[in-house]
Amino acid sequence: MATTDTEVAVPDDQPYRDRKMTLGAHLIELRRRLMIAAAALVVGMVVAFIITDPVITLLTEPIAQVARTRGDDFAQLNFDSVTAGFDMRMRIAFALGLLMSAPVWLWQIWAFIMPGLTRKEVRYSVWFMATAIPLFFVGCYVGLLIMPHVIELMASFVPEAGAQFYKYDYYYDFVFKLLLVLGVAFVSPVFLVAVNLAGIVSGKAIMKGWRIAVVVATAFAAIATPAADITSMLLLAGILIVLYVLAGLVSMLFDRRKRKRHPEMFVDPDA
Repeated sequence: MATTDTEVAVPDDQPYRDRKMTLGAHLIELRRRLMIAAAALVVGMVVAFIITDPVITLLTEPIAQVARTRGDDFAQLNFDSVTAGFDMRMRIAFALGLLMSAPVWLWQIWAFIMPGLTRKEVRYSVWFMATAIPLFFVGCYVGLLIMPHVIELMASFVPEAGAQFYKYDYYYDFVFKLLLVLGVAFVSPVFLVAVNLAGIVSGKAIMKGWRIAVVVATAFAAIATPAADITSMLLLAGILIVLYVLAGLVSMLFDRRKRKRHPEMFVDPDA
């Protein structure tokens, strides 16, 4: 009687790859992957350094706008040392190089830890990265749209007889942190779904916290946008609230699937 080879199903709680390595082998592999990631970062920084001029123009456009409004002598970006210009370009090159080389160093991290993950954890991780990365860049883009309004609003508090000189490192840190905070804010709903998958919080509990989410999103939007620009504030708050609700709905969907697959094991903490 002829037999055919069939693929044997492997449980989701088994390691993705049956691979045993000694501590020394792990360290050698870690060093190799770190060197590849560092090389990719250096290449990304070199490319980014070449294009720093248009990036600086983009980041300092709000200052130029303030200067056009209040007078050319009112607002300037201040470089207060001999190496300040080079230092700012290196800061920008590092940030952009880190983003450009992200596919390489993320893959190196992923390839190093993947053998220890189960198949279910691999699927969840791929889903998390595929969702979080685009949302992070969307948040950064929203930050670029909001940043000019914030700087113009702050400049309006300077007396007419005064002048606004922006120290380069402080200005860069302000812009970078603003973009980073908004990027993380847009990724936060994905973290909610992740903790739901980990069994830490249920989808019902997430949806019950919608009132707190509305207050936090509105307060965050009010801080991130100028008080006079109500449209931008409501738009940003609305986006954050919608993302929160979507995270709650997705988490409830996952909870429902858990109940169907393992009704004897699933315990709803809110029941």
